[in-house]
Amino acid sequence: MVFLEVTADTWLVTGLGFGIVLVLLCLFVYVMKGLGALMQWIEQRLSGKAEVKEETSKAAPVKAEVTAGGADDMAAIAIALHMFYGIHDMEAPRLTIHAHHSTWNEHTFGINNLDR
Repeated sequence: MVFLEVTADTWLVTGLGFGIVLVLLCLFVYVMKGLGALMQWIEQRLSGKAEVKEETSKAAPVKAEVTAGGADDMAAIAIALHMFYGIHDMEAPRLTIHAHHSTWNEHTFGINNLDR
C-alpha cells in the first residue's frame, strides 16, 4: 500500500503551490510599501494645506503665561530629582516565587496525562 506516490504531477502541484505563496507574499510586501508611501503623501498634502491656512490668517500673537504645574509635571520633576541624586531603595537580593494553583495550571487537566 502506497500512501504517497511521488510523480511528476506531485512535483508540479508542490511547485505551483510554493510559487503562488511566494508571489503573493512579494505582492503583499509591495502593497504595504505602497500604502505607506500613500499615507506619507496624504500627510504631506494635509500639513501643506494647514500651513497655508496659518499664513493667511491674521491672528494676534498669544502670550504664554507661566502657571503652576499639574500632577504630571510634579511627577516628572520628582523622577528627575530622584535620578539626579541617585537614591535607590535597597531590596532583598533573593527572588521569591509563590506557586499559584488554579484550574488553569492544574496537572490533572493537562493533555500530557494520557492513559496508556
